[in-house]
Amino acid sequence: MTATVTYYIQRQKGITMSKKSEKIKLPEMFGMMVFSDHVMKERLPHDVYEALHKTIQDGSRLDAGAADVVAREMKNWAIELGATHYSHWFQPMTGITAEKHDSFVSPTGDGRAIMEFSSTALVQGEADASSLPSGGLRATFEARGFTAWDPTSYAFVRGNTLYIPTAYCSHAGHALDEKTPLLRSMQAINTQALRILRLFNNTDVTAVKAMAGAEQEYFLIDKAMFEKRKDLMYTGRTLFGAKSPKGQELDDQYYGAIKPRVSAYMKALDEELWKLGVPAKTKHNESAPAQHELAAVYTTTNLATDHNQLIMEIMQSIAKDHGMICTLHEKPFDGINGSGKHNNWSLETSDGINLLDPGETPHDNAQFLLFLVAVIKAVDDYQDLLRISAASAGNDCRLGSGEAPPAIISVFVGDELYSILNAIENNEQSTTLLPSFSKDTTDRNRTSPFAFTGNKFEFRMVGAKMSVAKANTVINTAVAESLRVFADELEGKEDFDAAVNNLIKETIKKHKRILFNGNSYSDEWKSEAKKRGLLNLCTTPDALPCMLEEKNISLYEKHKVFSRDEIRSRYEIGLEIYCKLCNIEAVTMYKLVKKHILPACCAYTAELCSAASAKRAFLAKADCRFERETAKRLSELTDSLHKRIAELYDELSAAERLHADASQSALLTNAHHYKDDVLFKMAQIRELTDEAELLTARKHWPFPTYGDLLFSVR
Repeated sequence: MTATVTYYIQRQKGITMSKKSEKIKLPEMFGMMVFSDHVMKERLPHDVYEALHKTIQDGSRLDAGAADVVAREMKNWAIELGATHYSHWFQPMTGITAEKHDSFVSPTGDGRAIMEFSSTALVQGEADASSLPSGGLRATFEARGFTAWDPTSYAFVRGNTLYIPTAYCSHAGHALDEKTPLLRSMQAINTQALRILRLFNNTDVTAVKAMAGAEQEYFLIDKAMFEKRKDLMYTGRTLFGAKSPKGQELDDQYYGAIKPRVSAYMKALDEELWKLGVPAKTKHNESAPAQHELAAVYTTTNLATDHNQLIMEIMQSIAKDHGMICTLHEKPFDGINGSGKHNNWSLETSDGINLLDPGETPHDNAQFLLFLVAVIKAVDDYQDLLRISAASAGNDCRLGSGEAPPAIISVFVGDELYSILNAIENNEQSTTLLPSFSKDTTDRNRTSPFAFTGNKFEFRMVGAKMSVAKANTVINTAVAESLRVFADELEGKEDFDAAVNNLIKETIKKHKRILFNGNSYSDEWKSEAKKRGLLNLCTTPDALPCMLEEKNISLYEKHKVFSRDEIRSRYEIGLEIYCKLCNIEAVTMYKLVKKHILPACCAYTAELCSAASAKRAFLAKADCRFERETAKRLSELTDSLHKRIAELYDELSAAERLHADASQSALLTNAHHYKDDVLFKMAQIRELTDEAELLTARKHWPFPTYGDLLFSVR
């Protein structure tokens, strides 16, 4: 057992140590709780390590004997770190992770026990899937779900549990999670990218990996304040709240000095993530008060997804240790920036070459441009799927304002690269005669949903609490299809250079409509995008039906990412979750208005009337204008609120009747009912309550204000 491991176990057990011995260097800390390649090389026999490494690299099957050795050493390593249990850690279609804990303990029959962990337990597990979303992929009486070890994502120890990252499927092999389709899409893009590289006479590369890295935004709220806001507790966002006198107008929060309490939290967060091998890199204050960001170094998309899920989980758990709540809702506060997640995506070869990096020779540039226009084609052809990958009730509140991109998908490539593409389209330049050129140096477009940022694309539409697996699955699959079309076109061509040049030119010409370097927030762009034939899928109910279009089903089936049944199930789950979230918000609003806000307004109105009567009793000529006008307006507001809240109840009753119809068409109808009717009534109610808040005395108002929530953490 190393000194570092001993140190960490002692800290977990609370053993007192001197200040000198408590210090631990970051290189020793990083990955100390991960069964990493370094640990495997150190602990596994050479032949077993090589076999496992081959499995990780090319997906070859690990034989039972080697798997037994891996399981034994993984168990021993985990026990040394204090683990007593193991869990197959998976990502069901709930947006969060799931885990079932089993102990290593195995009774021997003589009153004692041994610690056991077999290769069978490592490779496959079984979890009760009865209460997890399946979208009809299994019968209601079937409970089984099966987990399968993902050896490309390292196991880790957290608390007293060994966590084993896994995929999650039904008995029939249907994907019930977000990781399985992501892994399938990674294989699809690997297959098609290798076909292209072989055409460029590159025979050294053995694999092409889709890479990703997420920039995670979040809010920190004082725990005591949070607990007094039931809307935040139940829904993740404030359903009421008059604007604070100070918001983000002065731009003093963005990149500002980090407050001591937040700094202590960030330090603890970094350390916990580093121990788990998550490469947390950048941290800073974001634009809105109480908003912050953490970015990790990018890696393969499945590992980046696991890292981001860990980041979100640990953010929330550590915040509580510091007397705060971390909220990941996309729009927790109205009138200030919401929280997103910038998904940085690129392609990397097995020898470490970024395929989206401009080359040093004309030949390299032609290859770069071919991969570049493959992405442009993919985004244009499957803009609806990209929008769906970022569609949720929470994200609908965020898109199109502040730092969030609009719902219209477009690609920013920068002025320099745009001029090159334009020249190629107009026969002013040949791809094979292009001189070496550097990464684009023009300013980054913060309004673009899909921006090329030098050697990667940044998809800025993903919501803060969403899994990046969805977006990366779409990007991988759509780009794989572009590359497949290109490979089919180029294979067998006698004049390869001329064929590449023509293919790039024709692709630019056909898909140029998706390129836009201007202000994506402007009304002019909305009109221009409509003329270009681009989609404007403003809300989740608008976007989700596109999933069932034949071109999209064909895409997924062709690359074996989703079956037709799996696509249909995800469509239904998306609608169900949208309706459920809207229902929770509406019911929460109804109860808070009835039980708290209306009584508070009435109490203050009565106090004002009483004060006016008392004034007149002592001052016969007292005007009492403040009391009269305030009481009158509050009385009008409470009457309107009473009427609107009754209308909201009627709309909820209508939604309940629609919910009773389990047909697919009824699901979509109900989703539109929530969007068009329920949320509309809620907006009307909010307008009334926010005015009432401004008129009601502080001692009567039942909830912390926006100012309390946004500025309570110091």
